[in-house]
Order: sequence, then C-alpha cells, then structure tokens
Amino acid sequence: PFPLLSRLEAADNEVAELGADIAALPALKSLDVANNQLRELPAALADCPRLKEANFRGNQLKDKRLEKMVNGCQTKAILEYLRAGGRGKGKAESAREEARKKKREKQQKKDGGDGEQDELEEASKLLVKVLHVSENPAPLVVKASPGVKDVRPFIVCCVLKGVNLKPGNALKRFLSVQTKLHEDICEKRTAATIATHDLQLIKGPLTYDVQPPEELKITPLGRKEIKAKDLLRQLQSEAEEQRKQKKRQNVSGLHKYLQLLDGKENYPCLVDAEGVVISFPPITNSEKTKIRKDTRDLFLEVTSDTSLQICKDVMDTLILKIAELNRFTSENKEASGSDNESDALCGPVNLNPSQNVQPMNLPLVVEQVRVVDTDGNLKVLYPSKTDLTTVSSLLTVIR
Repeated sequence: PFPLLSRLEAADNEVAELGADIAALPALKSLDVANNQLRELPAALADCPRLKEANFRGNQLKDKRLEKMVNGCQTKAILEYLRAGGRGKGKAESAREEARKKKREKQQKKDGGDGEQDELEEASKLLVKVLHVSENPAPLVVKASPGVKDVRPFIVCCVLKGVNLKPGNALKRFLSVQTKLHEDICEKRTAATIATHDLQLIKGPLTYDVQPPEELKITPLGRKEIKAKDLLRQLQSEAEEQRKQKKRQNVSGLHKYLQLLDGKENYPCLVDAEGVVISFPPITNSEKTKIRKDTRDLFLEVTSDTSLQICKDVMDTLILKIAELNRFTSENKEASGSDNESDALCGPVNLNPSQNVQPMNLPLVVEQVRVVDTDGNLKVLYPSKTDLTTVSSLLTVIR
C-alpha cells in the first residue's frame, strides 16, 4: 500500500508488535520504533531490501541476546541475526545460511540459463500472473499455532491455477523435478520440504500446528491411516530391511529423511477445516489431497526449520520449474494418459508433486496466501512484491 515509503518513525509510542507485512515496504530505508512495547522482532525485517537504519532500543525483547544487539550492533548485524532464525543461531549458523544463500543463487542462475538470445525469445511464454488477496473473493488462509515456533517455524504457501496434468508423462516429469529440488536447493530436505496438493480436495481454512507423535494421525500416500510414531517405526523397519537386501550402508527414498525428526516431542502438521492432517513435513502428505491427472488447481506448501527466506527461495524456484514444464508440455504434443498413478508415485509414501500444463501463451495464476497467527495478525504473505523478482530472467510476472 505504500510502495514509496522510505522512512517510518514510530518511537516513544505503545507499539506492541511489528507484523511480517513490514516486508511489503520495498522502499523502506529507515525505521525507528525505539521505546515501545515490542517483545519480538519479525524475521520479515530481513526481507526489507533497502533497510539500512533501524532503531529498536528501549524495547524489552524476549530474546536477550537480540536485546543486547539492538543496543550495540549495527542494523546489518541485527538483520542477519533475524534472517538466521534468531535465538540460538550464532556465527556458525550465519555462516551456514550464507553458504546456503550462495548455493541457492548458483542454482537459480543455472535454472535461469546463460541468457542466450534464443532463450530470451522464449521468455514471453514463461508467464505467471499474481492474483492479490484483495482481488480474490475467497482467499485461502493458513493459521499458524504458537507451537510450531519450537518445531518447524517457517511456512510459505500459495495457490497455483491453470495446470493440466493429462498429457503424456507430465506428472512423472514434475515428480522428478520435485525430487531434484529436494536434493539440491532443499539440501536433502534439511533446509526445506515441498508439498503439493489438489486444491479442490482441501477444506479451508488450514491450520499449521504441532501434535504429539502418538496423537498425530495421517493417511499417507498409498497407505491406510496410521499414527505418526507408528509410521516412522514402520519406515525405519523398511529401511533396515532394504539395507540388508541390497547390502548397502545407506538407504534410499523417503527413508533417508527419518532422522530429521529425531528428538522432537511434537511433529509439525498441516490440518484442514475438518481436522484432517493433509501434510506431515518433512515426511509425507496425505492421500486425501493427492494430485491426479485431472487436477487443475494446486496448493503449494514449503516448510523449513531454518529460515523464512529459504522457504521463499524454494517456492520461487518451484514456480519457475512449473512454468518451464508447462512450456515444454504445451510445445510437445503427447497423448493423454500415457502415465499412470503407479508410475507417478515413487514408493508407497511420497510427497506427490504436480505437473503443470497450460494452454499456449496463457499464464499460470498464482494466488496469494496469507499465513496468520491465532489472532489473525499477518505473519507471511506469498508472493509479496519482492518475491519472484530475481529467480530468473526467463520468468515474466504480471502483477
């Protein structure tokens, strides 16, 4: 709403909270909220691209390390601390975050190609139109419970419309793309995890929550309903059997991600309005919202226990890949139904990705999805004005 606002002065008031929508101020250079009643600073501050000066002094912050920093460190150091996830993540984590950032930039540059003229001529076909919340009569909302903060705090979601999964091997191609993204930019799911759903099978609003392993129930892809603790035990048993049969030291497929939940008292989950768990990151999503060949609209979800920016980078790259696959499928005529669901699912439990196809020259439509806290305060909006801007020169975004 204020694209040119560069200076915001709100010192000596009674401001109790800064919302994540602060990142929607792309021109903000100076922020003064000294001597207020702030208890936390949102990680979204690190997403303000031009913010150079910030004064947070005089606020009694919960994170005492951060409170010391705001009284003695430069703005850049404070923003880097917030970007790294805040409390408990010091120089080592910042270094890892920087390494991840460089890797993501390298991957995105690779995805974007080298800018050859013939590729640039194709750019007009990689179209994505953003539908803003204000333009959407029934926007989907995700409510994040306080408990996720200690388990897997970061989530970014959006709706993608204009998909056609029927032609040829479209679904299989997307599956391989998502697997590659999990291996590369998601760093074997340790940095982030992607989940995709059939939007028509989702009952909103959604809740991003945590549940104890013995209470969390999900119907994984290709399996019957099961408790999370039993599912993990089952998968661990299968992993051991697989290792013995193949006489390998390492396991493959979904089984190699099981250790990501070690030591967790609660597990993260995405729950629909009927109380059904539709996603259990970083392990699997549900049979209930499984994508099929006749799926037209997708709900995309990226979660992380590392940072919000990683979620956004992964989502940017995922949408770019979908646009590329759409173009490929539209230009290569294939008969419908040449792949089946058994081909599309690698193993009985898998994050079932979607493959996108659209009529020639028609853009995919990305609908903004808001993530809010239990009081309805905005935490994340994707895509914001600063998202989908640097992922590739080949992607044209209509806003």
